[in-house]
Order: sequence, then C-alpha cells, then structure tokens
Amino acid sequence: MTEDSAHYPPVDPVSSGLKGRCPRCGQGNLFDGFIKVKPACSNCALDYGFADSGDGPVVFVILIVGFLVVGSALWMEVNVNPPLWVHFILWIPLATILTLGIMRMLKGVLINLQFRNNARSGEIDRG
Repeated sequence: MTEDSAHYPPVDPVSSGLKGRCPRCGQGNLFDGFIKVKPACSNCALDYGFADSGDGPVVFVILIVGFLVVGSALWMEVNVNPPLWVHFILWIPLATILTLGIMRMLKGVLINLQFRNNARSGEIDRG
C-alpha cells in the first residue's frame, strides 16, 4: 500500500526531532516515556516500526559531553586546582544531566532524519 504524503506539509527534521515530534506530521509525540519510541503517531498514525536509531545518538552524546566535561575539568584543574571532591561534585552530575538531556534530542533528530531520507537497514543485492 502506498501512502500519499502530500497530505502533510514538509517538516523540518531537526526542529521536530529536538521537540520529540512525529517526522511526518510534526504534531504527534515520538516518545512514550523518556527515550522509548511509541509504536505509532497519535496524530497521523505513522507506524514507527522503521525507527531504529541504534547507537548513533550515544556516539554523539559521548563525543559532545566528553569534550565539554573533560575539557572543563582539565581547565579547572590547571587554573584553579581545587580538591578532588570539588571535581566529583561538579562534573559527575553535570555529565549525567547533559547526557540525559542531549540523548533524547539526538535520538529524535536521528529518527526524523531516517524518515526524511527514507533510510533503511543495509541490504546486500544478490541479483
């Protein structure tokens, strides 16, 4: 069955992904809970079976949060030289909060980009 996507205006995958919205209509919620993807859109009934972001968001989160937290911790150690307990109090909660906040947004963006670019699992053409 072919679906007519002309009923839905084009949705910006980055803005709808950051907001956790449906990649087709931009209105329905993408997530059921914190990072669990819903089975379908509540607004346009798009099946989210295609949505498999895998480890993609995790890689970006590690790179972004690691750069920010480790760079800031090193800067603080060199310039301020605080005791070790200050590092624990500052950087562990900051890394946790940034990781959880960025994870949901990046997962939404990657799922929206999958839909926009019609990305599928890799296939080998044996023909």
